[in-house]
Amino acid sequence: MDVPFRALINGKMQSHIDVRDRGLAFGDGVFETIAIKNGKALCWDLHMKRLMDGARRLGLPPPDPILYTDEMHILCGSIPRAVLKLIWTRGVSERGYRATGSDLPTRILTLSAWHRYPAHWGQEGVAVRLCRQTWSRQPALAGIKHLNRLEQVLARAEWTDEYQEGLMRDDRGDVISGTASNLFLVASGILCTPDLSSCGVCGTIRTCVIATARHLQIPFEIRRVPLPFLIERAEEIFLTNSLIGIWPILRIEGHGYSVGKVTRKLHDELIAQNVVAGL
Repeated sequence: MDVPFRALINGKMQSHIDVRDRGLAFGDGVFETIAIKNGKALCWDLHMKRLMDGARRLGLPPPDPILYTDEMHILCGSIPRAVLKLIWTRGVSERGYRATGSDLPTRILTLSAWHRYPAHWGQEGVAVRLCRQTWSRQPALAGIKHLNRLEQVLARAEWTDEYQEGLMRDDRGDVISGTASNLFLVASGILCTPDLSSCGVCGTIRTCVIATARHLQIPFEIRRVPLPFLIERAEEIFLTNSLIGIWPILRIEGHGYSVGKVTRKLHDELIAQNVVAGL
């Protein structure tokens, strides 16, 4: 079922915003990208929690989760599959960086067609590259999904179709994430994910994987992941986000990996929990 693009802006069905909006001018806002399955927004509470946390850390007025929930139902109805995006900006202001504190936030919801990735990517694995573009370390913004994603835009421009994702490092050479995904690896039987206290985005599925690993008593740690550690020590590697669920990594440029039992176990568990839509 094809889903036509639709948008609600401050409760009105439209697709235009004021050109003075600070989200457009400065990236002054936060957003969430959510999988819709049979009219249900998957991991809704986790997405709203991160949206609220991001707004708080940027000093934005808190969004109303009840209003967002009501408008989500208006847009999504019982659609089998779609992609919902929530945006919360500081709103319209006059020229200049200074926020007056009296700006009225802009609330945006958009609904787009589901992207149909090949099913074998989630089952057999994907090929990824190492990006030249790096993450800037900035603890004040680390973890949240703010609207300024230029580093990821530049990284994604480095390839066309020969890879399914690209891995980004920080300026120390530590691997942080994919351009649009979080990274996990298994080394010496321990499930690891990069420390995101200085940069990166704490994804909702990353949160689910961590909680599921603890529930299944899979040894787990958050740590720095230097590139040599990833390349030489990883027994399994996989990527996560709210739309792809889990993608095993089959190849990082010239280095090959297999789809391991930990990856399979977590993939199947997340499907069973209905926190990812599957391919």
